[in-house]
Amino acid sequence: MALPTVQKFESEEQVAVALAIYIFHLSAKYIAANGSFSVVLSGGSLIDTLRKLTEPPYANSIDWSKWLIFFLDERVVPLDHPDSNYKLAYDGFLSKVPIPASNIFPIKEKLSPEEAADEYEQRLKHLVANNTLKTSPTTGFAKFDLMLVGMGPEGHVASLFCWHFERFEKKKWVTFIKDSPKPPSNRITFTFPLINSASEIAMVVTGEDVADAVKVALGKHASYGYPLPVQKVSPEENLTWFLDKEATSEL
Repeated sequence: MALPTVQKFESEEQVAVALAIYIFHLSAKYIAANGSFSVVLSGGSLIDTLRKLTEPPYANSIDWSKWLIFFLDERVVPLDHPDSNYKLAYDGFLSKVPIPASNIFPIKEKLSPEEAADEYEQRLKHLVANNTLKTSPTTGFAKFDLMLVGMGPEGHVASLFCWHFERFEKKKWVTFIKDSPKPPSNRITFTFPLINSASEIAMVVTGEDVADAVKVALGKHASYGYPLPVQKVSPEENLTWFLDKEATSEL
């Protein structure tokens, strides 16, 4: 992987504008090369930061029919539950752009966390087998075109937390936890080998509550000590950070 690109902006609004331009160009690039654009969404504030894509000129110039949507992690709740990342993404983004419902891959409802993780992993493997998704020649895991990743105030990404052994998982594509420090406790999550098999990862990190973790991840002592989960993010091609002034206030 090349060195990460760190883009700093004065405001979250400027982050949203830059992120839309970045995604617009990647969408065109991958659709031209492969006939599709596979995108992995996170929850949290990221969905709101995608809002510029639902407006002109992007809303009517992106070939939404070629997008494939997946979820970096998910709370094991019904899809219409207020805690669902799918519902957050649907209400804030997916309902506002014409991506076919058949191209959106939420978790299956009414399963245990373990069953939901296994079912999602098997579905990804099926999509690799029928060539809907590419395979990383390096890892053998699915290779997504773009992962849009947020970060928690203590440096977690997806549902991979500092004090959970799931962050060290090497073989599974998708794993589960039953003791998330933030409710709801039951979740499924992509593992780092799957995350890092992606072509492109955008770390979209805004707000002063994440400034301390940004300082650890990107500051001059970033290589010291025990890394935060976010420091394990290392895609096969390009990592781009999108940061606002508040997120970089401790740098």
